[in-house]
Amino acid sequence: MGRIHDLTMTYTEDMRGVSFEQAKELSRDGWNAKTLHLYSHAGTHMDAPCHFGVAGPTIDAFEVKDLMVTCHVVDLVDIAPKAEIRLKDLGAIVDDFKSGEGLLLHTGWSSYAGQDRYRSELPRLSEEVAQWCVSHGVKMIGVEPLSVADVFNLEEVTRIHQVLLGGGVIIVEGLTNLDQISSPKVDVIALPLKIKDGDGAPARVIAIENETHE
Repeated sequence: MGRIHDLTMTYTEDMRGVSFEQAKELSRDGWNAKTLHLYSHAGTHMDAPCHFGVAGPTIDAFEVKDLMVTCHVVDLVDIAPKAEIRLKDLGAIVDDFKSGEGLLLHTGWSSYAGQDRYRSELPRLSEEVAQWCVSHGVKMIGVEPLSVADVFNLEEVTRIHQVLLGGGVIIVEGLTNLDQISSPKVDVIALPLKIKDGDGAPARVIAIENETHE
């Protein structure tokens, strides 16, 4: 097995939608335990189709085999804040892509996590790219911002999610550490919490750099 990278944010109480309560204490109860309060789309997470009213599996019903995908790493670190990611920004990947593969969009945006601009200035997918993903059989798309679209524009965020989710594209948002990847392709494993009828869930996401992809 090649180099392994953890692409998952650490969940802390200063993260939106996350809080902890001390449920048990070693000195009093004999063990330590916390009650976790987690918004289903906090931190590194995966969306299910019902998140935007699209027919498809709930988060617990995803096939495990579909959560392991070979992904192209797209270098977008020079993308401007609030910019739409266009098809031309994918470069040669457009020609090299094979149906069933995925995309990891490396924008460097995870470095702004916790700042206002992380939400308000995020680079996002154009409808052109979303439609291309569906027509070319993209299995998974992973992004560093908390969303693939502008969360302050309900029409846009709804449209982009519905195009992707309606086309069978698995959406993973809130990734980090993409700067540690040096290979153009990696094998990604993204495992969401198995929440019954879930609209989404926090996910542990790892990338494996294999020599066959270098």
